[in-house]
Amino acid sequence: MGTTNNEELIENENCDGDDIEKVGVEPEDVRKIASWDKQITIRGLITSFLIGIIYSVIVMKLNLTTGLVPNLNVSAALLGFVFIRGWTKLLEKAKVVSTPFTRQENTIIQTCAVACYSTAFGGGFGSHLLGLSRKTYEQVGVDTEGNTPGSTKEPGIGWMTGFLFVTYFVGLSVLIPLRKLMIIDYKLTYPSGTATAVLINGFHTPKSDDIAKKQVHGFMKFFSFSFLWSFFQWFYSGGDQCGFIQFPTFGLTAWKNSFYFNFSMTYVGAGMICSHLVNLSLLLGAVLSWGIMWPLIRGLKGQWFPESLPESSMKSINGYKVFISIALILGDGFYNFVKIMYFTATNIHASMKRRNHKTVSISGNQKQAVDDLRRNDEAFVRESIPMWLACSGYILLSIISIIVIPFMFPKVKWYYVVVAYLLAPSLGFCNAYGAGLTDMNMAYNYGKVALFVLAALAGKNDGVVAGLVGCGLIKSLVSTSSDLMQDFKTGHLTFTSPRSMLLTQAIGTAIGCVIAPITFFLFYKAFDVGNPDGEYKAPYAIIYRNMAILGVEGFSALPHHCLHFCCGFFIFAVASNLVRDLNPKNIGRLVPLPMAMAVPFVVGAYFAIDMCLGSLIVYVWNMLKGKEAGFMVPAVASGLMCGDGLWILPSSILALFKVRPPICLTFLAAK
Repeated sequence: MGTTNNEELIENENCDGDDIEKVGVEPEDVRKIASWDKQITIRGLITSFLIGIIYSVIVMKLNLTTGLVPNLNVSAALLGFVFIRGWTKLLEKAKVVSTPFTRQENTIIQTCAVACYSTAFGGGFGSHLLGLSRKTYEQVGVDTEGNTPGSTKEPGIGWMTGFLFVTYFVGLSVLIPLRKLMIIDYKLTYPSGTATAVLINGFHTPKSDDIAKKQVHGFMKFFSFSFLWSFFQWFYSGGDQCGFIQFPTFGLTAWKNSFYFNFSMTYVGAGMICSHLVNLSLLLGAVLSWGIMWPLIRGLKGQWFPESLPESSMKSINGYKVFISIALILGDGFYNFVKIMYFTATNIHASMKRRNHKTVSISGNQKQAVDDLRRNDEAFVRESIPMWLACSGYILLSIISIIVIPFMFPKVKWYYVVVAYLLAPSLGFCNAYGAGLTDMNMAYNYGKVALFVLAALAGKNDGVVAGLVGCGLIKSLVSTSSDLMQDFKTGHLTFTSPRSMLLTQAIGTAIGCVIAPITFFLFYKAFDVGNPDGEYKAPYAIIYRNMAILGVEGFSALPHHCLHFCCGFFIFAVASNLVRDLNPKNIGRLVPLPMAMAVPFVVGAYFAIDMCLGSLIVYVWNMLKGKEAGFMVPAVASGLMCGDGLWILPSSILALFKVRPPICLTFLAAK
């Protein structure tokens, strides 16, 4: 799940100049901007490839440990700038003349890199695809109703790569004909895309050199520290529950209930990027579940569930963990789904009315901003993408998918795929429009709706597989179209051609479809992925499989008294969102995010503590040096995440060759 701050909706009004002043676009002659094919460079594609690999590893680790992945668009843009600027400086010292580094090239790098690592997160390696595995099937319980023996498909690089190719590319062509309508006519803000444009435009101004040097220095320093620290930790992790990642920070009793700091720089860096509300919501969920609920429910063993059942059984305490987490996720998703639909409909209606009236006059000090907007619009529409290309591409890719998916998954009927692709344009439009208003990508909620519907329609024998595959089909298609529109917004504000952005999005997606399965198998073969007591728990795999079983069996799949808890937490999720929207400035800003609260219910409390430490660092930094923190936090957070993420590659290779760390650092109670 991507973490976005949805505390307040951004209403869409006719541009009065203020919005453009915020994005830092300097006046630029559109005729002097390089053509679309010149904006794509070899060094840019190589840089995108390297960033895509690094971030795919980082995202895959987060995917298989917590399932919580922050928005890394800004970080990718920063890293692209650091790489190219460092390369050009080296060439300058070697007396070699290089092509100037432009904001358009920076935007292309960011677009390609984000498209690459997005497949690692949205591809379902930690959720719907891994939910098909034999291990997840056994973890749910072979005797669980609805968990039929034939409803598995073991992970494989070949079929996973093919599945990504036939699902992800369809989403690229869905909304191409509507790009001008959504970016220029409706003037949707796309906050993440706008924030990325602000950063890129800021990099490429005469005043940016000093700041850029500090960011590069900060990134390299914390990248080196994070990599060396991860390397140092590895020597002490030679056994189960060994190493600094099991450090009992708050004592052994708290450690047994997953309350400890595990020294993971990835989580600390992610916490620096995520908002304080997200991190505190994680901590609240951890305290509520592992601090209060699970110890109390565990004490009712023999009354609510048989003592003979292991804790990993869905009819034991693990069932309460999973299904209560599902209730929070569904409650949050249901509310936001309805809210986005409402705001989309009302905003479209308001936009249609505004188009029938002339724009009000503007004051003199806004004239320059409006002129800048016109230059952006001119660059955006100068090189159009043919309508026939988008339509024929969508039809051709849909036909391929309709043929391949039932062949790959015989339990998924071809007409399910046909219906999905008939609904895809409208679903993609609704999701992209909502993301433009609120910065919330609701693809996962569309996927969950498809999961329940297909699981119920397919029935007991085929429902689990049909639900999980259908979820991935809708989710990847709807998510890709929304991500592309976010990137179009960035390109609109940085004078980057839509043609070059579409091509690099396709290149990045193709790279991601190959890199993501390989990255997943590095983890899958080197570590014990899916072990509920290990580091790589893959919590969403079991959550999604149980959602499919719930769609097939209904409430009979729930443990004893679990339905009452689920109803209560579902209502809590809806009510907390309602309070936040009705009173965002007072009570609303203190209300936790249910989606964030749900994650530690299954995973544990340790990563919430790590991420709260990241939040604390940002808070103290802002208190002491607020101006410096504003531009240094993304660089430092990226360095921490990239250093830790890069060490995963050699550690995975060592694990594949059966090279184990020489020392086991563990902690025992004093006698």
